[in-house]
Amino acid sequence: MNAIDWSSLDAVLFDLDGVITPTAEVHRHAWAQMFGAYLEQRGAAPYTEDDYFAHLDGKPRYEGVADLLASRDIDLPHGDPSDDPSAETVCGLGNRKNVVFSQVLQDDGVEPYPGSVRFLDAVIARGTQVAIVSSSANAPVVLEAARVADRFGVVVDGAVARDRSLAGKPEPETFLFAAAELGVPRERAVVVEDALSGVQAGRAGGFALVVGVDRGAGEQALLDHGADVVVQDLDELVAGLEGDR
Repeated sequence: MNAIDWSSLDAVLFDLDGVITPTAEVHRHAWAQMFGAYLEQRGAAPYTEDDYFAHLDGKPRYEGVADLLASRDIDLPHGDPSDDPSAETVCGLGNRKNVVFSQVLQDDGVEPYPGSVRFLDAVIARGTQVAIVSSSANAPVVLEAARVADRFGVVVDGAVARDRSLAGKPEPETFLFAAAELGVPRERAVVVEDALSGVQAGRAGGFALVVGVDRGAGEQALLDHGADVVVQDLDELVAGLEGDR
């Protein structure tokens, strides 16, 4: 891995699920449970693990639902975010998945990745600004559950994106908005992502560096989608960061 010149970087923009916390696993379980039952009911091709990475990972909830349904040639009304989880609309299915996610989070809680916390604290210790950029509207709840909410003054989540009419990943708008909120030009900001759509967003936004964290998407796939560097765990970057103070 080539050395990273941290002295030229003023902000790190973190995805949340799969980067700071292992809640990506909770999301994967919730999507599999919801779509497994729904697709079987519709007589469509069954849900597989590949569907998560191809259609859902890193994307805003309802966009992911629409993308997966399109892959099965299922056309549903979009509906409204206020739709009941029982509604057979894009929003209803997204809300149905979120019921499962919320229950698992409530029952089991969540612990952040130790290596990610070490990296985060090392970033903050050198005076670099940080933000969370997540497609999930659950981001504030997850940050509180993981006891890392106090580290982040800027959180751009699915609710912020909706309120500000920001296009979700793989478009770069949420990352660009977070950098602007920190007062840091994109040329001096790093994007850290585990999702292919998030890596694409970082590359499309013209950021100084895109770090891919391989939690299952695959090193080569992350590189092919625009990552400059791929690590298995953010702990791998701590020594270089501390040595560059």
